[in-house]
Amino acid sequence: MKVMVTGGAGFIGTNLIKGLLKDGHEVVSLDNYSTGTEENHQEGCTYHSVDVRDAFDFDFFMKDPDVVYHLAALPRIQPSFDYPAVTFEINALGTMNILEWARTKNCKVVYAGSSSHHNGIYENPYTFSKDIGEQLCEMYYRVYGVETRICRFYNVYGDSQLIEGEYAAVVGIFLEQYKHNKPLTITGDGEQRRDFTHVDDIVDGMFLSMSKEFGTYELGSGVNYSINELANMFGEDYPKEYIEERVGEARETLCKKPDLLLVKNNLEDYIKGEISE
Repeated sequence: MKVMVTGGAGFIGTNLIKGLLKDGHEVVSLDNYSTGTEENHQEGCTYHSVDVRDAFDFDFFMKDPDVVYHLAALPRIQPSFDYPAVTFEINALGTMNILEWARTKNCKVVYAGSSSHHNGIYENPYTFSKDIGEQLCEMYYRVYGVETRICRFYNVYGDSQLIEGEYAAVVGIFLEQYKHNKPLTITGDGEQRRDFTHVDDIVDGMFLSMSKEFGTYELGSGVNYSINELANMFGEDYPKEYIEERVGEARETLCKKPDLLLVKNNLEDYIKGEISE
């Protein structure tokens, strides 16, 4: 197949491209490198520095793709409070640009949704913008017949994850702090619970969605851990530092009915493997 991946130089996009190349597909990546890096480039994939907010004729990068995996987004809840307009432009308008182009190509679109949908779409700009993207996918399916699939991700971790900065998630942050013998920083009381899902399982779920009809698919493990429990995986006696609770974040994420996901990876095993190296 001919495959376009937006956000292909980022965390999840990099792992997706690895899988696509392994299966012998022709792959092109579009990324603005706001969080993606050239270090993530995979041999065999063609990379372009592109911002999906710009309504390009994407034919310039790949003519007649069979599928677009649309992962490009301004991720994470906290930064969206500071950059609401940019968050909306990239996550909503950028999605519309991709869908409008896909409409002329008669190709499938797999959209990276967010599990934050379940905790209220008006709680922060990030969740709102991602939900608009989901609605656009459904509208383009119902009105124009674009074959879209929405895959909601739950707290993804694994190879190529960000380990520092405002877009890094807690597993990557803890691993980096542990590596440098720094205390693990826990926001609030640490009792907030998260459904952590390995990126390899997410990629498998996206691949499986291609064999399904239009729909919204929940890609989570079906098990959650408190942040305190996650921290204790690094050693119950390892130093921890509690910092101020962050606004706009849910007390719990849990994929109550995982779709398409044959979970092969366990968080505790992953942490043990990483800290034993």
